[in-house]
Amino acid sequence: MTQLAPLPKVVLGSLAFGVFWMLAVFPSVPFLPIGRTAGALLGAVLMIVFHVIDADDAYASIDLPILGLLFATMVVGGYLKGAGMFKHLGALLAWRSQGGRDLLCRVCVVTALASALFTNDTCCVVLTEFVLELAAERNLPAKPFLLALATSANIGSSATPIGNPQNLVIAFNSKITFLQFFFGILPAMLAGMAVNTVMLLCMYWKELDGASPDEVAAVKEMEAVEEGRSPAVLALANINKSPAAVHGAAGLRLRRNGDGDDGEEESVMSENISTKHRWFMQCSEQRRKLFLKSFAYVVTVGMLVAYMLGLNMSWTAITTAIALVVVDFRDAEACLDKVSYSLLVFFSGMFVTVSGFNKTGLPGAIWNFMAPYAKINHVSGVTVLSLIILLLSNLASNVPTVLLMGDEVAASAATISASAVTRSWLLLAWVSTVAGNLSLLGSAANLIVCEQARRAQRNAHDLSFWSHVVFGVPSTLVVTAIGIPLIGKINI
Repeated sequence: MTQLAPLPKVVLGSLAFGVFWMLAVFPSVPFLPIGRTAGALLGAVLMIVFHVIDADDAYASIDLPILGLLFATMVVGGYLKGAGMFKHLGALLAWRSQGGRDLLCRVCVVTALASALFTNDTCCVVLTEFVLELAAERNLPAKPFLLALATSANIGSSATPIGNPQNLVIAFNSKITFLQFFFGILPAMLAGMAVNTVMLLCMYWKELDGASPDEVAAVKEMEAVEEGRSPAVLALANINKSPAAVHGAAGLRLRRNGDGDDGEEESVMSENISTKHRWFMQCSEQRRKLFLKSFAYVVTVGMLVAYMLGLNMSWTAITTAIALVVVDFRDAEACLDKVSYSLLVFFSGMFVTVSGFNKTGLPGAIWNFMAPYAKINHVSGVTVLSLIILLLSNLASNVPTVLLMGDEVAASAATISASAVTRSWLLLAWVSTVAGNLSLLGSAANLIVCEQARRAQRNAHDLSFWSHVVFGVPSTLVVTAIGIPLIGKINI
């Protein structure tokens, strides 16, 4: 039974956590617009200044394996981006697309599967503007495709420990292997992806009629004839609207808008010939680039295999990252500059803040009150637990929710059976991840899609809070409910 700390410690610890929560959810509040990262550090400092947690415990609460895995994953992602991985994913979306509904289904499936391997945030960063381009080329509204991208990225990322940050926390704290995690959530992820796609189709069926690029070109040609312009001139102007050219043009735009960018690819995957090994000097530039790109794909596959074999995920990812740096054979500063160090600092501050809040005893006391009603061996208990996770994930964000509730939920499940402990962790991963689809504020991936779409140089679209909620609320509730019975059905 968790005991509350003395009242002053509870009050001051809650105040420090409240400051962290406010800046995590509303990073630009007028009276303290310092952002999420600085907000996390402020919360950590307040915990120490208020003597809620001492300095040694604060340092000990920072989970270095998680930070190491995040860092290495971002390095590997940078090399894969330079190798054109996401350009190929974009090309797959555009290849022989058969209208708006077909394109929407492709966006859902490709995004979900890619997010499981390359994180939801990464996929949203590189695919948002490309999806806007595809929709515009077919005279389709942007909103259904942006919603498909954001919601599918969250659902797909639930399937692996490397899909999103909260899954990393769960994988490390629970000691669940990569394969156990993957197969434990895979059925729920696939079912959730399918249901989410069907709901999008049903809600936006009429708006997805659109027109194919060929039909758009034909309409413009007819308009040109009516206006007295030469169809041949118009055909020349619209030559890039053919399916093959659309495929190529989409690839060019994808390279320009964030994946395979010529300048960016050069900065990560190209090399200064004067610093290269003799073997590089004797190869053509094309062969050198092909070797570096091929090596990036090979070692990434090797990293995934190592995860499946149960090797330490953090050091496996770090080894993969340093292998890419060494083989690139040049100053790694260009690649390391692309790491989001602010995210690592945010996590460090959050670890300290959440650890301090736990020391107040308040989270444990709240859980002690709710625990009798949240047993995972009863349908009613699973329902109550899921609703608590959904609510907290949207109020305090999903990673703090996992840090606050993980040990308590597992300890409660341990009183039932050993298998219940594993299922409780997987249930926490599933619900906290899908909860991100409830509103724009529920997930960083949602905010990335919203901001990328709003700032797009071409075909910009403002995905409002309410337009997301209209679809996000029913989708989250239905997908969560359908996935829960499937959690842990495949045991490895």
